[in-house]
Amino acid sequence: MTSQTAVKTLLILGASGDLTGRLLLPGLARLVATGRADGLRLVGAGSDPWPQEQWRDRVHTAFADAAGQADTAGKKALSALEEFTAYHQLDVTADGPLASLLAELEGPVAVYFALPPHVSQKACDILAPAQVPAGTRLVMEKPFGSGEESARELNRTLLTLVPEDHIHRVDHFLGKATVLNILGLRFANNFLEPVWNREHIAKVEIIFDEDLALEGRARYYDGAGALRDMIQSHLLQIMALMAIEPPATIGERDLRDAVAAVLRASSIRPPYNSSTRRARYTAGTMGGRKVPDYVREEGVDPDRNTETLAEVQVKIDNWRWKDVPFILRSGKALGDKRKEAVVTFRPVPHLPHGFSGVDAPNSLRIGFGPDTLALDIDVNGPGDIFSLDRTTLTAELNASELLPYGEVLEGVLTGDPLLSVRGDTAEDCWRILEPVLKAWAEDAVPLEEYDAGTSGPGGWSGSASHTS
Repeated sequence: MTSQTAVKTLLILGASGDLTGRLLLPGLARLVATGRADGLRLVGAGSDPWPQEQWRDRVHTAFADAAGQADTAGKKALSALEEFTAYHQLDVTADGPLASLLAELEGPVAVYFALPPHVSQKACDILAPAQVPAGTRLVMEKPFGSGEESARELNRTLLTLVPEDHIHRVDHFLGKATVLNILGLRFANNFLEPVWNREHIAKVEIIFDEDLALEGRARYYDGAGALRDMIQSHLLQIMALMAIEPPATIGERDLRDAVAAVLRASSIRPPYNSSTRRARYTAGTMGGRKVPDYVREEGVDPDRNTETLAEVQVKIDNWRWKDVPFILRSGKALGDKRKEAVVTFRPVPHLPHGFSGVDAPNSLRIGFGPDTLALDIDVNGPGDIFSLDRTTLTAELNASELLPYGEVLEGVLTGDPLLSVRGDTAEDCWRILEPVLKAWAEDAVPLEEYDAGTSGPGGWSGSASHTS
């Protein structure tokens, strides 16, 4: 990795958008309040003709929660960032304005593209290498491209502007604390790593079930769907961390090499009506409120057949994981909120005669946000000591004091790409899923339905549990 100095200016493109106000600025505020972004200047740019006061009001509102919890030094740092921030009305797709703004700002500059992917790509296409000052970092939101080839083209464009380690492809779902919790669990415990393989593990499920419906995001979500929105990026990255070989270090090069090796060995195999499932929610009730049929949500095009629940079975063709299914599932408007990875171990080969009661495979559950650990084991039950009973050992894992976007921004500002998705990895994630997307577009896999607020279509059993 090249030596990098700390960012002096954070430029947010799309500063008037929802992502900036809801996630980026609060994440930045917590980072600044903890003293980890000293001397930073914040600049916003957007297509809306906002006066400076309107931008400063947005920043102040987004900073309020962090300011309320900060100490004196933190409050002072947040106040200074608010006082000197500036907003520029800017068309990033026009030739010249973005380059002119970059030339004015104190560098190194981190350019955060909080914009729709096609707008970000056009903005990068227009920039010439000579217009990007040395040390500039480019921060790209997911989805990174719309397929393997477009991701490859975007990678080529970005690499003409800055080196790979100055490109941050954001996956806010994987904060540093979560990454280290997974790695610490796997590699710091000698009782786990020897059984973390095909000989002892029957399957691994990675589940992100949301109890939220569309929530006004049709403009983005109806063109993406659950498979592109969550599985293509976030869940494949978690899968890779669960499956990697022990890296020599947890530095960005060793860790990202290990992740890339897993994804290169991964695929989803036909027939896709056996290895994948998709569904869409209909009208129902969640949390006491009525949810309309997805196709009746404002901004939805029924002809797109966008899925709101997706499940795929990934195979990893290497020595450790041969024939172990990794089942990835994500959906909206489900009755139970679940964010976890579930490792199901193979049953014991022989249970001594005389025992009765529970005889189920052990499972290990890793919860995300907050990070938790639960190990299901069989022990002698109360009363009859020959009767086995299921018990669960639980623990809360350490959390970061930063918000997920604060962890992302810390890596950007300090020049650490550990949490960023590397270029080859971004392309491989599309390679894995493109055959499924094609099969779904050709209706080779039926689009099932489920009532909002339920656990999914009948037969799905509320969890990713099928194998082919």
